[in-house]
Amino acid sequence: MTSAPRRLWLCADDYGMTRGVSTAIRDLIAQGRINATSVMMPAAAPSADEIAALRKLKDGGRCAIGLHLTLTAPFRPLTPSFQPLRDGAFLPLATMLATATARRLDAASLTREIDAQIAAFATAFGQPPDFLDGHQHVQLFPQVRDAFLHAVAIHAPQAWVRQCGRATALPARLRDRKGLLLDVLSVAFRRRAAHFGIATNRGFAGTYDFATATGVAALFPRFLDGLPDGSVVMCHPGHVDDDLRRLDPLTDPRQQEYDYLASGAFADAMAQRGFALA
Repeated sequence: MTSAPRRLWLCADDYGMTRGVSTAIRDLIAQGRINATSVMMPAAAPSADEIAALRKLKDGGRCAIGLHLTLTAPFRPLTPSFQPLRDGAFLPLATMLATATARRLDAASLTREIDAQIAAFATAFGQPPDFLDGHQHVQLFPQVRDAFLHAVAIHAPQAWVRQCGRATALPARLRDRKGLLLDVLSVAFRRRAAHFGIATNRGFAGTYDFATATGVAALFPRFLDGLPDGSVVMCHPGHVDDDLRRLDPLTDPRQQEYDYLASGAFADAMAQRGFALA
């Protein structure tokens, strides 16, 4: 007897970053290749037509839509009083992590900004997010995580939140330094989410070194190894344009991810490993 396929949330991050990114994500949702995306609300927020097009896909049962909490440069806050800033924008990733770890973020500013991003999402889409995660995994950072989870408990209590702890064997985890850091940060995050009564995904995959990886076609099947039912695999598909080059160093891998997810090789990998989109 054939066992039922394991359900997977294949989530494209960064909807709204640029038109090229948003278009690529919607294309993949329409093709049935991904089933979730998380939306950035600050700075380069999605336009009205991008919101309407995504809402139509959700209303047709094609995807879940979440909030991609954004607290790092080059993006700018929604709230005018957010601190600390650098040149009017959020702090760069490394500085933000160090500041949060030292618990030197302004707690009141942090709370107002997270509340504002959730409220902006609810206004744009007519409902709270189905789930919440963070750009560059900022939701996992010390100090940020409590403000984030507290806001979710108040404003989106039915939503689930992304934890980034992996279910792969230890030797494989040790080879991915970025993933290992996320494993460590996710331990406290899961514990605090349980304290607030907020659901999290069971497993997680999708991290790789964008600068040195040989290609997502070789990596993606490995992401599925050992994943339990109900896991999240993150992805970053997109079409590269000048706006993307200006805003984000992650460019060519986005087009490579789009091409792979639209290919027959992706569908074969899912079927061979017994996965289906949730």
